[in-house]
Amino acid sequence: QVQLVESGGGLVQAGGSLRLSCAASGRSFSSYTMGWFRQAPGKEREIVAALSSRGRVTYYADSVKGRFTISRDNAKNTGYLQMNSLKPEDTAVYYCAADAARSGWRGDYEWEYNYWGQGTQVTVSS
Repeated sequence: QVQLVESGGGLVQAGGSLRLSCAASGRSFSSYTMGWFRQAPGKEREIVAALSSRGRVTYYADSVKGRFTISRDNAKNTGYLQMNSLKPEDTAVYYCAADAARSGWRGDYEWEYNYWGQGTQVTVSS
């Protein structure tokens, strides 16, 4: 079992930055792939970014490419999502997800992750 706790959300003006953290406890985080998803009001949850267990493979949604960066510090059992040049359309609840690394991992599907955090609200004002 892995428990995930997100932090770092908040209210920011358009053009600003936030860094989300995902603290993992339980089994070794270094053997887990991780992803960040988000869900805006009235919309389905969508992938934002994903990262392989060793940090060598990344996936980014087109809407955040060049603005967001996913990273991890396995020594600290923590994952991060650096969000720059934020836009009002980035407003959503952001979720961290993780699961054991497996062959064929893509990272952009919700079913690839069995462990989820409770979410952290990000609000970008115009």
